[in-house]
Amino acid sequence: MKEFKLTAWPELPAPYQRIAYRRMLSDMSHRFVTAQQLCESSGASKLEVRVFLQMLSERGLLRERDHFEEQGLLGPLGGWLRRALHGQSATH
Repeated sequence: MKEFKLTAWPELPAPYQRIAYRRMLSDMSHRFVTAQQLCESSGASKLEVRVFLQMLSERGLLRERDHFEEQGLLGPLGGWLRRALHGQSATH
């Protein structure tokens, strides 16, 4: 599974002038997110998310990385603490 993060805020073409797409852009501008997370936060369908991510990727506006589930008791906070304490980059 992949995670996506926005590299620059784009001018959206007419078909993407809906609040769901702006929510996805906002989420991706702050952190890496999966396509499933984008579906849940924006209310867009899986197909809409895939097509939107493809458009952004073709325009060179996305960073991608593999998604790894955090298995610790602290969930995502545990990953942040581990990176902070060990000096690992969160955006590698």
